[in-house]
Amino acid sequence: MFTTLILLALLPSTLSQSLPASSLASLYSLPTSTSLPFPTTTLASPDSQSFIQSLWGLNHGRIQNGPTDLAFVPDPFPSSPVPGSLSTPTGPVLQVTYPSGSFSHDTGGAQFYEQWNNTYVPPTSTTSTKSSKSTSTAPSSPTTTGNADNNSTFLSMMVSYEVAFDEGFNWVKGGKLPGLRGGPNPDGCSGGAAVGDGSDCFSTRLMWRDGGAGEVYAYIPTSNDICGASNIICNSDFGTSISRGSFSFASGQWNRITMLVQLNNPANVANGFVTLYYNDVHALSQTGLQIRADQVVTAGGFYFSDSSYATPQTTHTYFRNFNLWASTAPSNLTGTKVSNSNGGASLVRGGSGWVLIVAGVVGVALGLLL
Repeated sequence: MFTTLILLALLPSTLSQSLPASSLASLYSLPTSTSLPFPTTTLASPDSQSFIQSLWGLNHGRIQNGPTDLAFVPDPFPSSPVPGSLSTPTGPVLQVTYPSGSFSHDTGGAQFYEQWNNTYVPPTSTTSTKSSKSTSTAPSSPTTTGNADNNSTFLSMMVSYEVAFDEGFNWVKGGKLPGLRGGPNPDGCSGGAAVGDGSDCFSTRLMWRDGGAGEVYAYIPTSNDICGASNIICNSDFGTSISRGSFSFASGQWNRITMLVQLNNPANVANGFVTLYYNDVHALSQTGLQIRADQVVTAGGFYFSDSSYATPQTTHTYFRNFNLWASTAPSNLTGTKVSNSNGGASLVRGGSGWVLIVAGVVGVALGLLL
């Protein structure tokens, strides 16, 4: 039996409260943290690529898709911060461009995988980051504060960031947003691959749908008939949608996402947990998940995946304040032993003819899933 709002053991009164990511990190005992540095001045695309590839600890040391669609630009909405924010950040933000008519793989949007750096910096130390078009004194990769854990042992991880959409953004049929990824296969569990079996990877990202409706979009095993739950939409050809429409993105302003993933433990018990806060208010939680089917799968880092269905005009998304927290502790919730791996994969509800893409803007071609 699957439930979506089970946090009774974790201070249920917090569900209706506004909780910043730092408070959630304390609530869930995530002692280790890192953040991605941003430049202090705007950067055109070539310099933006160099900045990201040299300072963000990317898998393979490169931006996988859409590097020319990235640039650091002035804040487009300085007067429209996240609702309820006590302070307004300053400085450049990361812009992602979707050219008119673009449709997948290097034609719009971007994708890269930030694998958490192992560099340890004591909590009391400070690190100075300064960048310009010609020089940079930022660290060679993101720094880590808190416990000196190796990222290969992280079994719980939380990501928080802010995202904005152009005023009047055309949501089309949907698009992907950043999240988390893990496992020894850094290239798996994405790109419209078959439903993951949890043996070497997982990914949990965000998606927007028609009208900006939000959801968690996961490549995880669909065990123990999870596809029968009313808030789960499964498809054998691509990811699983969790609690679609439980919150909605707004265009023309900043939105804050905070998502926690706690891996199941042991690997054959479905006690994994995902929870998401939108603008610091609880939006969804999902228990009873088998996120991994092998102990070798751990939480790896930040998965930047930003793409959309084909847009009729050039449009943009914007990002800032990428932060991560982690712990070596997995989920301690109760769960049932896995009886059928991907048992619900044959149950398809809604959208089997939609076109989805990880790293670009895609066109609508019935039945074609990338």
